[in-house]
Amino acid sequence: MPELDSGATAWILTSAALVLLMTPGLALFYGGMTRSKSVLNMMMMSFGAIGLVSLLWVFYGYSIAFGEDIGGITGDLSAAGLRGMLESGTEGGIPDLLFAGFQLMFAVITVALISGAIADRAKFGPWLIFAGLWATLVYFPVAHWVWGGGWIFEMGVLDFAGGTAVHINAGAAALALALVLGKRVGWPKDKFKPHNLPMVLLGAGLLWFGWFGFNAGSAGAANGTAAISLINTQVATAAAVLGWIVVEWLRDGKPTTLGAASGAVAGLVGITPACAYLEPLGAIALGLIAGAVCAAAVGLKYKLKYDDSLDVVAVHMVGGIIGSLLIGFLAVEVIAGEGNAGLLYGGGIGLLGKQALGVVAVMVYSFVVAYVIGFAIEKTIGFRASAEAEVEGIDNAEHAESAYEFSSTGGGFASIVGKPTSAAPTASTEPAEPAAPATEKVAG
Repeated sequence: MPELDSGATAWILTSAALVLLMTPGLALFYGGMTRSKSVLNMMMMSFGAIGLVSLLWVFYGYSIAFGEDIGGITGDLSAAGLRGMLESGTEGGIPDLLFAGFQLMFAVITVALISGAIADRAKFGPWLIFAGLWATLVYFPVAHWVWGGGWIFEMGVLDFAGGTAVHINAGAAALALALVLGKRVGWPKDKFKPHNLPMVLLGAGLLWFGWFGFNAGSAGAANGTAAISLINTQVATAAAVLGWIVVEWLRDGKPTTLGAASGAVAGLVGITPACAYLEPLGAIALGLIAGAVCAAAVGLKYKLKYDDSLDVVAVHMVGGIIGSLLIGFLAVEVIAGEGNAGLLYGGGIGLLGKQALGVVAVMVYSFVVAYVIGFAIEKTIGFRASAEAEVEGIDNAEHAESAYEFSSTGGGFASIVGKPTSAAPTASTEPAEPAAPATEKVAG
């Protein structure tokens, strides 16, 4: 086995664990934004993605994404089953098997991101079928295009950690599924407010924490590139929090916790493709733009009449587009590579043109294939839950569970307060109506 770099190996081991943590973080983030009667179904979609995509990655996903190139479109199947990787090391000094494990975590969360667009109305079984087919036909090949030596990579498009391969890819698929499944019962007239904002903030915090493995880990070693990626990730996200809440403060009169959490995710998305190519001041500018534009983009679904439940399109597709295109303006040649200076740093329009082509190619391919897969599932076995299940609670219909048990005949709370009495309730014992959340906007 080639000599390994223990420092690089330790960092990528840590980064892989950080990126895996992002998917349970996403489950909390998305789960808190749904209604209480559909939170388990929402979270199960993320955990289902962890189980399914992990196995597909070993069977053939890694080989399609990073195998020997075939025509710039896909990798061969020479590494199917991760065969031949037990005694090999990479040029970066880490085991090939570790690189495969690190990239697996990207595949998992990319699939899970899509689920936010169809919250409250999707059956779990058909979701797993969609997830497996989409990963096979879209994510694995697109990862090869962008990182595995495929045509986008060879064209010189810059995507350090997943603006196209992860966020635009997932956002376009989310839009396709939202159109296939249609609007939730009562949308947009009814207010679909988050049921647990502390859960949303916890999920956003875990995403922010894990994202340092996502971006800085993509350097492949504990080096200067990882350092610039880490600081850019932090300051861009911080700026995006402020950018988002300023927009909603001016528009709605109040800054909200949901806006702060959503702004953080928008900033993380925006800086992902650009984190290793910008100076910190450029990263701050990118974050401010991403936060403000994504906050404004939330309103698109009301104007265009598509029901993207948790605003995956506004945050991930729009945020990914912003980050990918701003490379063409803000890239610094000394870190982005010779000939890769952005327009504002003395470069020409060539880099911006390449970035735009990469954005459009991934967006169109993912949308079309996702729409076809989703439409086929809906017309055969049915993708959308029944209206009755949606209204009564999809958690019970799909999983025979509820997230919150308030029965007075069981549970720890009931045992403390004792059995209910037969006395008639008085005005003083009537439960108060819960206060309505300050905002109905959701993003994810």
